Amino acid sequence: KSTSAEIDEFARLYQRTATQLSFVRTHYREESLTSHLTEIVGQAAIVLYGRRVPRVRALRDLFQFTFPGAVWHCRRAIAIAAFTFFAPALAFGIWLPNSSRAADLALPPAARDAYLNKDFVNYYSDRPAAQFTTEVFTNNAKIGLLSFAVGILGCVPTLFFLAFNGLSVGVAGGMFAYTGHLDKFFGLILPHGLLELTCVCIAGGAGLQLGWALIAPGDRLRSKALIEEGRRAVVIVVGLVLAFGCAALIEGNVTGKPWPTWLRIGIGVVAETLFVVWAFVLGHRAAEQGFTGELGENQRGLRLSALGALSSATYKRPLALTSK
Repeated sequence: KSTSAEIDEFARLYQRTATQLSFVRTHYREESLTSHLTEIVGQAAIVLYGRRVPRVRALRDLFQFTFPGAVWHCRRAIAIAAFTFFAPALAFGIWLPNSSRAADLALPPAARDAYLNKDFVNYYSDRPAAQFTTEVFTNNAKIGLLSFAVGILGCVPTLFFLAFNGLSVGVAGGMFAYTGHLDKFFGLILPHGLLELTCVCIAGGAGLQLGWALIAPGDRLRSKALIEEGRRAVVIVVGLVLAFGCAALIEGNVTGKPWPTWLRIGIGVVAETLFVVWAFVLGHRAAEQGFTGELGENQRGLRLSALGALSSATYKRPLALTSK
């Protein structure tokens, strides 16, 4: 049996190590040290608490800390994915309206009228809303998961996939601008596209992060780097499935409606704002508390907010960040 003094000492060392882990995660990118401290804190948490995190709490933490933390961890890769998507989109969107020859090559005049005035518009309104929503969700989820999955092949397929889809969006926007109907394009794209394209870029960023772990694992074993990034990718996929579902609902029930353009776009802006706050604002806060978004993080004793509460309730003075 452990004495009371031994238990107090164990709790003190556990809290100090957890604080050091939080400091390392926030200020350094030493993967081997982070992994070592994570393992120590996780094993100590099992001994100290001796019970699993309740499922309801684990699910709450998944959406409150783990998904936002995973997105924030991948923020640089997401920025690269967004640039890869939007750079060709903007390039073709600006080039086509200013070049008749390029516009004719992109879409011959014979097919242009039908595409711009009939096919593009009818796409959002020629099927029952429920059927269209289901089809859109399936298609969007497939695009997002594909842009993530091909990242394991070394980043290049993901970059190509993002650039190709960005080019397609740019061609469509450029053709509407060429004929003087850019307002119609934005009225049909922005309600659902704000959220949808953000999700595509996040999925692409997760794919790039996974591929980069294979190319440059740093001081980690390549297999361990892939496992860690794979756990984050699973979390991101779960969150994106919900976001793609929301985008599909908007596309199926808002985009094609004969409502004022400002109202349809406004709904899209609200959805996008809520998602950005969830993914990035809460992601920054989660990172400050030591979360990196790895699946099961909160079940291995890394719930640093709880540790902070334990510290303030038990210890009345700051703990040193270096061991003595």
